[in-house]
Amino acid sequence: MELSYWWMLPLAAAAVSIAALTYRRRRTPQTRPIAHGERLTGLPEYQQALRRHRARLILAVALGAVFLAATATAAARPIHRTTEQPEIRNRDIVLCLDVSGSMTSTDAAVTAVFEDLARKFDGERIGMVIFDSSSVQLFPLTDDYQFAAEQLAQAKEALNSGSGSFFDGTWNGEGSSLIGDGLASCVQSFPGTEPGERSRSVVLATDNFLSGEPIFTLEQAAALAADKKVKIHALNPGDMDYGGQTDQPGALLKSAAERTGGTYFTLDSPDAVPGIVQEVQDTEATSYLAAPQAVVSDAPDWPLGVALLAGTGMLLLGWRLEP
Repeated sequence: MELSYWWMLPLAAAAVSIAALTYRRRRTPQTRPIAHGERLTGLPEYQQALRRHRARLILAVALGAVFLAATATAAARPIHRTTEQPEIRNRDIVLCLDVSGSMTSTDAAVTAVFEDLARKFDGERIGMVIFDSSSVQLFPLTDDYQFAAEQLAQAKEALNSGSGSFFDGTWNGEGSSLIGDGLASCVQSFPGTEPGERSRSVVLATDNFLSGEPIFTLEQAAALAADKKVKIHALNPGDMDYGGQTDQPGALLKSAAERTGGTYFTLDSPDAVPGIVQEVQDTEATSYLAAPQAVVSDAPDWPLGVALLAGTGMLLLGWRLEP
């Protein structure tokens, strides 16, 4: 145990010493002799009553000293100082949004779904990346849900109005809607820790209509995600495949997501939000030890408890000593 304000104890001792010296220097009150007083003071009942009175006075002084010592110790603020290394469980989710021309009519709706997802997550870190021919990180991974909600609301407003400044940085490459490159950028947005240290998921919203020559194909980006143990949960606002062939955009997107252990939903599916949330939360949240932290906790219980008992005893004695 430590005392935060240890100097309170010598200060209290000095105050008690000054009070005691002042009391001793006080003049003795004038007394008047009483004739034949020794007859009274010699009675056995008087001697017994005097002994009881002195014992109560000594006990009252002792209780007063204990009360003063306990309250002075409480005022000095006793604390316990320990070192803890808390266990943290985290899941990381990157919202990955295709903002190419083919997504213009649905991006605001996708952002609304992202807002709904963010409201349902609890304890996870969320980040967001937008892409067309190049990628831009809208906000990094954070557990500040108010900040994330503000960013998503601004994104939805910008997508509704078609604000040009919102798309700055997404047209720096050649071509358009380079889904593989965008997904690869989202996968690389996680912290540079070893795979498996955190549960990682990407919620990818795209119609998978490619226009241009990407560095990464969708299959290569999915392989990169699988290698880094990142699950892809795909949201397709169009899902307009022409036939049941495996080379159709929706089928390719679904295959890429399932390759990583993720899921595939259409944007208007009622199961999209609860399904993605459930899949993310069912993922084992990897636990790890955080940096050691010094923990300081107040411990005023025992001095205050002693002061309470001593004060109660003083009150009872004061009632018995009352003439």
